[in-house]
Amino acid sequence: MSEVQDEQLVSSQAGEKPRPNAHKRFSVASIMDGDFDSMMSASADFENLFDKTLSKIQENDLIKGRILTLNDSEVTVDIGFKSVGIIPRQEFSTWEEYRIGDEVEVFLESLEDKDGKLILSRRRADFMRTWERVNGAFERQEVLKARLLRRIRGGMVVDLMGLEAFLPGSQIDVKPVRDFDAWIDRILDVRVVKINHPNENVVVSHKVLLEEQLKGVREEILEKLEKGLVLEGSVKAITDFGVFVDLGGVDGLVHITDLSWGRVSHPSEVVKLDEKIKVVVLDFDEDKKRISLGIKQLTSHPWDTIGEKYEVGTKVTGKVVSLTDYGAFIEIEKGIEGLIHISEMSWTEHIKHPSQIVSMGQTVDAVVLIIDKGSKRLSLGMKQLSPDPWQELLAKYPVDSKHSGIVRNITNFGVFVELEPGVDGLVHISDLSWTKKIRHPGEFVKKGDEMDVVILGIDLDQRRISLGHKQVRDNPWDVFADTYRVGTETEGRVVRIIEKGLIVELPEGVDGFVPTSQLSFAPVKNIADYFRVDENIPLKCIEFDKEAKKMVLSAVEFLKGKNQSVIDTYNANHPVPGAENYTSEQTLNQHIPVTETDFE
Repeated sequence: MSEVQDEQLVSSQAGEKPRPNAHKRFSVASIMDGDFDSMMSASADFENLFDKTLSKIQENDLIKGRILTLNDSEVTVDIGFKSVGIIPRQEFSTWEEYRIGDEVEVFLESLEDKDGKLILSRRRADFMRTWERVNGAFERQEVLKARLLRRIRGGMVVDLMGLEAFLPGSQIDVKPVRDFDAWIDRILDVRVVKINHPNENVVVSHKVLLEEQLKGVREEILEKLEKGLVLEGSVKAITDFGVFVDLGGVDGLVHITDLSWGRVSHPSEVVKLDEKIKVVVLDFDEDKKRISLGIKQLTSHPWDTIGEKYEVGTKVTGKVVSLTDYGAFIEIEKGIEGLIHISEMSWTEHIKHPSQIVSMGQTVDAVVLIIDKGSKRLSLGMKQLSPDPWQELLAKYPVDSKHSGIVRNITNFGVFVELEPGVDGLVHISDLSWTKKIRHPGEFVKKGDEMDVVILGIDLDQRRISLGHKQVRDNPWDVFADTYRVGTETEGRVVRIIEKGLIVELPEGVDGFVPTSQLSFAPVKNIADYFRVDENIPLKCIEFDKEAKKMVLSAVEFLKGKNQSVIDTYNANHPVPGAENYTSEQTLNQHIPVTETDFE
């Protein structure tokens, strides 16, 4: 009996089954007998079979394997490789269902790690099978179930067949979602709308399914739309410029100006989110699918019945809603506003801006002055709530009565003097002085000065009081007619040098004029070179006009007939070229006419 047969017999007697390919085992004797070639041939067959097995196993593949061992921490799986793989027990979601010898699908992560071990994953295998189903659902646009797990930035994380996917906030519902937490744990029908293969990310949408359901409803609504149609909807979104209303599948816009007949600062003053409201279709753009809606159009305009509520003279109460340079707009009810012009705010005060009297949001009383239904304009007044004090001013400030006031403002044409708070009048520049030639009132008086005045006139229609300051004293020109009659010699102090002569102040405080031709016997080209302000010069009156309050004087006429020493002294003080040649005898015959060009 051969050695192989002996081994098989022993195995049989021991109760063991003969092992397959036992006949291919070689004994030392057979090798010694020269059966080496047969042995090498059998070993080569085995290596070929092993290589074929390895060629079918690749990393990152799903492979079927068989469970060899099970314990509390790990599972050993044979995939027909030279070594077995060990998988942590927690990777098996339904642990209690598995037994030794069961076939399982695993994912081959690596044929060898640094220790030469085979790396398998059951969790990754489950993921790959789910990933394949998700990709298939994406290609076929299937509807899947998803459970909303938690909120993250931009949306929600959902459980999609055991795989975590992203549901953007804008894809949860056709209406904006305001409370994301209320959606957690809800199960929704979704459709995969995007897959990122490198990152293995999945994006799903619930909104696309809702929009498909609403498509038919939307088309039905759009077919029935027409101007004037009244619909019911819910407030979907509120912006600064208006309100978007969901009409049941299609959205429309109510512009802020169409929310109310009255002023609206922000749409949230009129409606709230999710509120059910009625609207009327104002316009519909079929090409752009834009629907313009209105709310205020469901009620009549307040101006249609204004005559039933208000008439001229009616006292009203309203809120200040706008301020302009010329007045304040008062809302007396929604849709009805009136203007209080600054001229209608006070009987006596000069108001430059309405903010001096009223402020935004303030509640004020007023009186209706004018109602213009055609232009929808309402004029109101505040001062009409109290008696007109100007009616009393005539009695309090009769014409020609004397009073004292404070200079409050100075202009080119005069001075405003306050007689009492809110009551002032104008002193024209010509009524400031009997005797002075005033170029600007600022030369004569300053703000805050106290000034005596006389009431010259009161214009009730124009609300003006004319005042005079010089009228406090009698007109001195009656006296001046004797004091400064033609031929009178006097002395004047130079107060101003002008192009055509000098303005001089005479002893009585009155101003007179000395023409250039009357300053020297020789022609004077530049007066300021020979005469100085505040110097005194001898003069003779050559013209006096009481009505025009004008007096013309002459130094030349004064010098005529005077001693030579007087003439020399004058010429020395005013060395006009050529004047020194004139003697007293020559001056008697010298005639220098005064013409109109000599005057201002």
